[in-house]
Amino acid sequence: MNFQTPAEVAAAVCNAGKAKAEMPFMKLLVLGILAGVYIGFGANLATKVGAAPDADSAMGIFLFGAVFSVGLMLVVIAGAELFTGNNMACFASAMNGQASWGGLLYNWVVVFIANFIGSVLLMYIIYYGGYWAAVDPATGAIGLSAMGAKAAGIAKAKMSLTWSQAFLRGICCNWLVCLAVWMAFAAKDVVGKIFGIFFPIMAFVSSGFEHCVANMFFIPMGISVAQGAPAAVAEKFTMAPDAVASLFTYGTFFMNNLIPVTLGNIVGGAIFVGGFYWYVYLKK
Repeated sequence: MNFQTPAEVAAAVCNAGKAKAEMPFMKLLVLGILAGVYIGFGANLATKVGAAPDADSAMGIFLFGAVFSVGLMLVVIAGAELFTGNNMACFASAMNGQASWGGLLYNWVVVFIANFIGSVLLMYIIYYGGYWAAVDPATGAIGLSAMGAKAAGIAKAKMSLTWSQAFLRGICCNWLVCLAVWMAFAAKDVVGKIFGIFFPIMAFVSSGFEHCVANMFFIPMGISVAQGAPAAVAEKFTMAPDAVASLFTYGTFFMNNLIPVTLGNIVGGAIFVGGFYWYVYLKK
């Protein structure tokens, strides 16, 4: 066969999880920052595509999800440490007695923080590149480009979810993301890895599920846009200025989205992929 069997993948995932849980701090930090940047590249491209006039059509929704997949392709093929994928690998490895539970916690904490650093770093680079703004040549007033309006709209929608909505969408998201990583493990060549990644990632993004690392780019970008042009955002979304100021904050981001989504991602990746496949293929 030109791919690994599920049992072989399970063993490979556990071996990878052990290595991740024992990786030296600086290597883990740098690779985690790179993963945040790579997922941010995919999120930014999806925002650009989603700013097209027909973005709400079936094809527009498909394309939004399709182009986002470049982020995980960069993580898996170029090499980086992504929190959500590590939910599966480290948990399965710990359940199999290879990685320690302390090593799992070490990896998750360092990689989560590093992913956030990388995502926000890229966000600021792109934000100050000015893609979000449209300046009125007559008055000099700062308005929103189509991309800026899309970025603010994405953040607004994500921060308006209830806790249960964000948590459950987080479960579904990382179930698919970790299946994408699992299928990439199964492939023996780069083309196979690309196809293994593409379809589950397209499915999760087009379905509107919630990914904590992607949201580390999407939502800070929307917050920065809203803080840079609050009047334009208020007009675009028919919001009072006070409502814009209270919604588009990092406190709202953490409490309304990042915390419940992260918890959902852990359940979806660690239990529903890593745990289930460990039980089926490796449990003695």
